[in-house]
Amino acid sequence: MRPVISQTGADRPPDMLQAVLFDMDGLLVDTEPLWFEVESSVMARLGGEWTAADQRALVGGSLPRTVGYLLDRASGPGAAATEAEVADWLLGGMADLLSSSDVTPLPGALELVGAVRAAELPYALVTSSERVIVDAVLGALARHGVAFDVIVSGADVRNPKPDPEPYQLAARLLGADPRCCVALEDSPNGVASAEAAGCVTVAVPGLAPVTEQPGRLIVRSLAELDLATLRSLVRVARRFP
Repeated sequence: MRPVISQTGADRPPDMLQAVLFDMDGLLVDTEPLWFEVESSVMARLGGEWTAADQRALVGGSLPRTVGYLLDRASGPGAAATEAEVADWLLGGMADLLSSSDVTPLPGALELVGAVRAAELPYALVTSSERVIVDAVLGALARHGVAFDVIVSGADVRNPKPDPEPYQLAARLLGADPRCCVALEDSPNGVASAEAAGCVTVAVPGLAPVTEQPGRLIVRSLAELDLATLRSLVRVARRFP
């Protein structure tokens, strides 16, 4: 079990890192090849083709956005499918693949989550995925000793990434000031969401590139990060001494 937090984010001094917020797909685990397989299959049912460019356009997006994107490209008899049917095809296909695939954590993921947990820092999972997908991924991560008590999924917000609502909600659930939280993201949508919420943001780009900007740290993997770096990022971003 996760250790009891001795200080809530609100109780910590304002010059400290108060919480760490993790994206899931493409950051903790590489589910993108599975999404490509499922989206390609669904697109075939709809009478169209699916390319790597289509997948990149949806990285970090919500289920409704993906469903709409697929239906916009439907051209065969399957074009008469409803949004609910397409959503069921996507979620059912992903759940089946996740249950039969070896979901491997990405480099540095286990170590960083473990370090945050050992330091008794509040942390949360903030993902655009629906809960059935989150549960399947977390089931795989649990075998590596990774667990999240606070989860914000696509179903928990009215406005998904790139809107700031997911990260604002996660910080509120943890009792933390978003400005003293570090958000770890792999997609442009996720980075936009975290930064709009006021979080100090680190990008670990996957399929979709993330542009460099002042104050935005971009790394190749979570293996390049540790708690000292995350604390320093908050201190520098907020101009604490």
